[in-house]
Amino acid sequence: MRCPKCGCEESKVVDSRPSESNDAIRRRRECVSCGFRFTTYERREEVPLQVIKKDGTKEAFSRSKLMRGLVTATVKRNVDITRLDALISDIEGELRDAGKTEVTSQELGSMVLVRLRDIDEVAYVRFASVYRDFKDAGEFSEELRSLAK
Repeated sequence: MRCPKCGCEESKVVDSRPSESNDAIRRRRECVSCGFRFTTYERREEVPLQVIKKDGTKEAFSRSKLMRGLVTATVKRNVDITRLDALISDIEGELRDAGKTEVTSQELGSMVLVRLRDIDEVAYVRFASVYRDFKDAGEFSEELRSLAK
């Protein structure tokens, strides 16, 4: 594992334990060259999930891309990053358990919204406004009314 600080390719494992969601092994490492400590996650290799975009193109499912969207939706909200990571793991697990190798971006967005609604309603509305591509304030108001019900 390459050190993110100095680029040295040698590191030693200082601590190893399962991640909170039990889908990975969390390892604390220390660079043998500069002593910098960093965390890595080891996950089993899976058949890659493909996301089918609205225009029909396909791209590999990206945890980091989904995390960026969730972090943007939860900015200045009291939502722990571990909850967002667990949300992503839950979605990924559900898709893999169903034997899916492809998912539409609409289906993926709906899966996120169902879970995000229980975590933070403001983040839900923020994510929905981008995911559902609201055209005007009327669509935004309609989503708020449905959330209130």
